[in-house]
Amino acid sequence: MVVAENTPNASFLTKIGKMQSADCWLRKIAREAPGESTDGLAAETRGHNNSAGCEGIATTVTAAHHSIWRHLYDSMHAAQKPKGKLKFVTLDQSTLWRRQEFLRICSKEELTEKAQDIEVTIPIKKSQEAWYNLDPGSFFENRF
Repeated sequence: MVVAENTPNASFLTKIGKMQSADCWLRKIAREAPGESTDGLAAETRGHNNSAGCEGIATTVTAAHHSIWRHLYDSMHAAQKPKGKLKFVTLDQSTLWRRQEFLRICSKEELTEKAQDIEVTIPIKKSQEAWYNLDPGSFFENRF
């Protein structure tokens, strides 16, 4: 269905007469909850649903992206040759901070501190508000 571009989203369902509007229903719900206007909603299309730009699905799309990236990166890390010149450094395994050349640049604490200074200047998107409200103390660190 995706290849044929006829996935059952609002644009397709409107095209075949099963819905009256192609407006993104997730974004509509996200705007109605705080009482915002639902005028000028983006059309719900395959591209819209797969982007992190949609307020209603951004957290899910971002989590899926990060999960796929971690799996891909871990697979490349596991497949590297022992004598290969390319070395994968990962924050999760703290290999980055065991290498002296990186420690000369900055410590893990310095990087975290600077990242938090930058993160607090980036506005919280509507799609991130629930996540922020859950744990404001660690929101910016986790977002980094």
